[in-house]
Amino acid sequence: MAGEPAELIRKIRENIGTAFVGNDTMIDRVICCLIAEGHLLLEDVPGVGKTTLALALARSIQCSFGRVSFSPDTLPSDITGLSVFDRATGEFVFKPGPVLNNIFLADEINRTPPKTQSALLEVMQEKKVTADGASYPIDGIFMVIATQNPVEFAGTYPLPEAQLDRFMMKISLGYPSREDELRLAGNIKDVSRLDPVCSVNDIVSLQDKVKNVRVADNVLNYIYNIVDATRKERRFVLGASPRALLALVQASRANALLNGRDFTKPDDVKAMYMPVLLHRLILSVEARMAHEDAATILRSLVSTVEVPITPSGRD
Repeated sequence: MAGEPAELIRKIRENIGTAFVGNDTMIDRVICCLIAEGHLLLEDVPGVGKTTLALALARSIQCSFGRVSFSPDTLPSDITGLSVFDRATGEFVFKPGPVLNNIFLADEINRTPPKTQSALLEVMQEKKVTADGASYPIDGIFMVIATQNPVEFAGTYPLPEAQLDRFMMKISLGYPSREDELRLAGNIKDVSRLDPVCSVNDIVSLQDKVKNVRVADNVLNYIYNIVDATRKERRFVLGASPRALLALVQASRANALLNGRDFTKPDDVKAMYMPVLLHRLILSVEARMAHEDAATILRSLVSTVEVPITPSGRD
């Protein structure tokens, strides 16, 4: 495999690491989501670096960037844009909203009402905004990074299952290690001072290479068997959707590219199934009453699925 993708990914990873202090695995997952053409949901308590991580990724790429801090009075037009009357021409002119950028940061997405969430959902799915009969597409890459606080419920609007399913991955950063937190208190670069290390075209090239990463039939069957196991599990009201299967395939490809390979292995699937599938699974009432944990159930299910033997990685 050519060394160019690996070198580009290394530059992005290191650049993010100069401003974001935390688990390197989380940085890799964010990069995986980007090159797999997915959207990302960051859920964790305040102050662990969710926004910093999102900003560091955006600033590492020479691309357009939009950000909105959601609130209960945020309107759909605050996200998508609106038409305003131009007195000079006597016509209505569309003023694009912040979502019409290559990377859009939706801070505290669960603080805004469902109507505004649905407007964002449409753009995430269509990669364009439709207003007054005209469409305004987003050129190049497009990634929505949303953050939410799982411990605050007053004045929030939980994301509906349909919108959760549009996010390829959901990750929680957790608290940094002692060493990382002390480094954070010492010498860490301000995210606003990060310089880009690649262009939009570079990311598009990586996304094209992800599409060409080979998935052998036995690995594809392994992915299907994992997804199918979630559908048969009685403790889940809702199993993983076909969209989830496609997302896991694409994320596994991206993880393979991240590790310098042009073919997937079961290890790629094992690395990606939790961030890709967990947020799509809904516990039954009985499971919630028994204080069951969805992550524990998912790990148990995956452990029962036979892992394909791929000695060469290509069979």
